[in-house]
Amino acid sequence: MPQHFHTAFELYPASFFDSNGDGIGDLQGAAQKLPYLRRLGVDLLWICPFCLSPGVDNGYDIADYQMVDPRFGTLDDFDALVARAKDLGIAVLMDLVVNHCSSEHEWFKRACADPCCEEAGFFYLRPGKNGQMPNNLRSNFGGSIWDPLPGHDDLYYCHFYAKEQPCLNWFNPELRARIYAMMRWWLARGVAGFRIDTIMSIGKDPSFPDYPPDLVGDGRCACGAMNDACQDTALTFLREMKAQVLSPCDAFTVGEVWGPLPPEKLKQLIGPDGVFTAIFDFSARSELTCRPGFYAYTPMPLKRWRDLTFAAAQRTPEGGLLALAVENHDSPRAVSCWLPESMRNSSGAKALAAVLMTLPGLPFIYQGQELGMTNVHFNSIAEMPDIQSAEEYRRALEHGLTPDQALSVLNRWARDHGRVPFPWSSAPQGGFTTGQPWMRLHQDYAAVNAAVQDDDPHSVLTAYRRLGQLRRRPELQTLLQYSALEPKDHQQDLEIAFFRVHGQQRLFTAANFGNAALTYQLQADAEMLFTCGTVLRRHDACALMPGSALIALLPEN
Repeated sequence: MPQHFHTAFELYPASFFDSNGDGIGDLQGAAQKLPYLRRLGVDLLWICPFCLSPGVDNGYDIADYQMVDPRFGTLDDFDALVARAKDLGIAVLMDLVVNHCSSEHEWFKRACADPCCEEAGFFYLRPGKNGQMPNNLRSNFGGSIWDPLPGHDDLYYCHFYAKEQPCLNWFNPELRARIYAMMRWWLARGVAGFRIDTIMSIGKDPSFPDYPPDLVGDGRCACGAMNDACQDTALTFLREMKAQVLSPCDAFTVGEVWGPLPPEKLKQLIGPDGVFTAIFDFSARSELTCRPGFYAYTPMPLKRWRDLTFAAAQRTPEGGLLALAVENHDSPRAVSCWLPESMRNSSGAKALAAVLMTLPGLPFIYQGQELGMTNVHFNSIAEMPDIQSAEEYRRALEHGLTPDQALSVLNRWARDHGRVPFPWSSAPQGGFTTGQPWMRLHQDYAAVNAAVQDDDPHSVLTAYRRLGQLRRRPELQTLLQYSALEPKDHQQDLEIAFFRVHGQQRLFTAANFGNAALTYQLQADAEMLFTCGTVLRRHDACALMPGSALIALLPEN
């Protein structure tokens, strides 16, 4: 069994808490708020990138893997955060971004200066074909994956994301050796392991063939098609990483792996023989985002989300661990994304929390999720700093949408929703900073914030704290994290109900996102572990009102 954690939390440092009044969250600020996370029941903390970066992709373009960006503090600040977290019983995961680096990284600068130098081999440099790009793949952020190598019009370099994020060539053994050395350096500083960013993207075909054009209509194909075809290549590299770094250091890892994946592939990723401790379940997100752009997204019915989530749990190999996330820094808010319109409120947020915290796996709470934060209402594209938002706005206009329609699309699906400053209180700037925040605040920060919810027994924050305590009960740990999920026969499409079964233990979770009461047969001696909303019990019958949820431990047979 891998290291056991109960509840994880994702922290986006620029927007969590600013300790020095410059408007940007920092590591000292994060350290000051660790008791808040501990009270939430968190014992595993994933911190999004804080290394030196030009910030083209909000820190996911790293210019120096062993230097803290001055915006976030110093290496001493990071060491102090890790030490304080350890005192509170919280392990720290770094965000490992090694599919690509920044074009400001010294390696890339040397490659530009001399395409024959050692570091040039750390990248994919290719000549054009018949006056065209080396192949027809499209970047995840739009346009070709190829750009001319600065200073060399006859050579192109590969980037699956922004042009400022050149892809690293994992076929180069010296590059891998340097990456592994860097990982050992951070593990020696006390991190428990890594959340590994877009890691299956390292699987590439170095011949870079052309692919059949997809539905976007620009004659190109999404670069993910190459990744899908080269999963075994990525796994070869990851097995080496595990053997040389992860296993010797007993590192906990969470892979960002897009799916859905067949059971035989999952066994190679997680479980006793897997390369990761856990992977995120992106089943629903993958189906939502498989369209050519935000303008083509369609809301997913809750029933479909439920079915995809249950199927992912049932595909998980024995001993395998799913990392459960209904939202993160790359998504809109869960309440606004997955729930019906009538449930995009605190009642829906609490009911969704009951589901998340009792599904098989390790739940990850994204900052603000525990407050039931909804999407932001952005007034213009100028309020949205994310590079992906600019590209999706352009695509929407190109597709024929008006500026207002394009903005409406982004107000539903953009990544910026999760990146606004965390609302600590109703004070000016939401208590996040004493200065001017780097990004606008949520429009509801004065009413939806940590201080307002702190002592409210009916708040979303209180519900998450109660669920965090539930997950720490020793007798429930194996049941909650690893036991099988058995779907209950559903009475309606806006219901989520399931059993967890481990030996003689049986747990029942039900959540009502519809507009009519649901009734369940529930033994009179069942232990009610958690309720939210209105739950009425009479003898062996239990009525669940709209916007309510229950978690019950059933008597042993």
